[in-house]
Amino acid sequence: MSFVTANNESDILTRVIEPDQPSLSADAANSILALGFSQQDNDRMHELAEKAQIGELTPEDRAELDSYERVGCLLGILQSKARVSLKKTTSAE
Repeated sequence: MSFVTANNESDILTRVIEPDQPSLSADAANSILALGFSQQDNDRMHELAEKAQIGELTPEDRAELDSYERVGCLLGILQSKARVSLKKTTSAE
Protein backbone atom coordinates (compact mmCIF):
# COMPACT_ATOMS: atom_id res chain seq x y z
CA MET A 1 0.00 0.00 0.00
CA SER A 2 1.36 3.42 -0.90
CA PHE A 3 0.22 6.86 0.10
CA VAL A 4 0.28 10.11 -1.78
CA THR A 5 2.50 12.84 -0.40
CA ALA A 6 1.44 16.38 -1.20
CA ASN A 7 4.02 17.98 -3.45
CA ASN A 8 3.07 21.61 -3.87
CA GLU A 9 5.74 24.18 -3.03
CA SER A 10 4.45 24.74 0.48
CA ASP A 11 4.38 21.04 1.34
CA ILE A 12 7.86 20.46 -0.05
CA LEU A 13 9.30 23.45 1.83
CA THR A 14 7.64 22.30 5.03
CA ARG A 15 9.32 18.91 4.71
CA VAL A 16 12.69 20.53 3.92
CA ILE A 17 12.59 23.20 6.64
CA GLU A 18 10.90 21.04 9.31
CA PRO A 19 9.33 23.96 11.18
CA ASP A 20 8.62 21.82 14.24
CA GLN A 21 12.32 21.02 14.72
CA PRO A 22 14.04 23.61 16.95
CA SER A 23 17.41 23.67 15.22
CA LEU A 24 18.04 27.42 14.84
CA SER A 25 20.24 29.47 17.13
CA ALA A 26 18.54 32.32 19.00
CA ASP A 27 20.30 34.88 16.79
CA ALA A 28 19.19 33.14 13.60
CA ALA A 29 15.64 32.76 14.89
CA ASN A 30 15.41 36.43 15.86
CA SER A 31 16.75 37.46 12.46
CA ILE A 32 14.11 35.38 10.70
CA LEU A 33 11.36 36.80 12.91
CA ALA A 34 12.46 40.30 11.89
CA LEU A 35 11.79 39.54 8.21
CA GLY A 36 8.60 40.84 6.67
CA PHE A 37 6.97 42.57 3.76
CA SER A 38 7.60 46.28 3.23
CA GLN A 39 4.75 48.76 3.42
CA GLN A 40 4.90 49.06 -0.36
CA ASP A 41 4.44 45.29 -0.72
CA ASN A 42 1.62 45.28 1.85
CA ASP A 43 -0.12 48.04 -0.08
CA ARG A 44 0.28 46.14 -3.35
CA MET A 45 -1.06 42.90 -1.81
CA HIS A 46 -4.07 44.84 -0.48
CA GLU A 47 -4.66 46.33 -3.94
CA LEU A 48 -4.47 42.89 -5.56
CA ALA A 49 -6.81 41.42 -2.93
CA GLU A 50 -9.36 44.14 -3.62
CA LYS A 51 -9.14 43.48 -7.36
CA ALA A 52 -9.61 39.76 -6.71
CA GLN A 53 -12.72 40.40 -4.59
CA ILE A 54 -14.39 42.33 -7.39
CA GLY A 55 -13.22 39.94 -10.11
CA GLU A 56 -10.83 42.33 -11.86
CA LEU A 57 -7.53 40.47 -11.63
CA THR A 58 -5.63 40.22 -14.88
CA PRO A 59 -3.53 37.10 -15.53
CA GLU A 60 -0.46 39.18 -14.64
CA ASP A 61 -2.10 40.29 -11.38
CA ARG A 62 -2.95 36.67 -10.55
CA ALA A 63 0.67 35.63 -11.14
CA GLU A 64 1.89 38.49 -8.93
CA LEU A 65 -0.59 37.61 -6.19
CA ASP A 66 0.48 33.96 -6.40
CA SER A 67 4.10 35.06 -5.96
CA TYR A 68 3.21 37.06 -2.85
CA GLU A 69 1.32 34.07 -1.49
CA ARG A 70 4.27 31.71 -2.05
CA VAL A 71 6.73 34.12 -0.43
CA GLY A 72 4.32 34.64 2.48
CA CYS A 73 4.00 30.90 2.93
CA LEU A 74 7.78 30.46 2.96
CA LEU A 75 8.12 33.28 5.46
CA GLY A 76 5.45 31.70 7.64
CA ILE A 77 7.18 28.32 7.63
CA LEU A 78 10.55 29.89 8.48
CA GLN A 79 9.06 32.02 11.24
CA SER A 80 7.29 28.99 12.69
CA LYS A 81 10.65 27.23 12.92
CA ALA A 82 12.16 30.37 14.48
CA ARG A 83 9.46 30.51 17.18
CA VAL A 84 9.87 26.81 17.98
CA SER A 85 13.65 27.25 18.15
CA LEU A 86 13.35 30.26 20.48
CA LYS A 87 10.91 28.39 22.71
CA LYS A 88 13.44 25.56 23.07
CA THR A 89 16.29 28.02 23.71
CA THR A 90 14.24 29.87 26.33
CA SER A 91 13.15 26.67 28.12
CA ALA A 92 16.73 25.35 28.13
CA GLU A 93 18.03 28.37 30.04
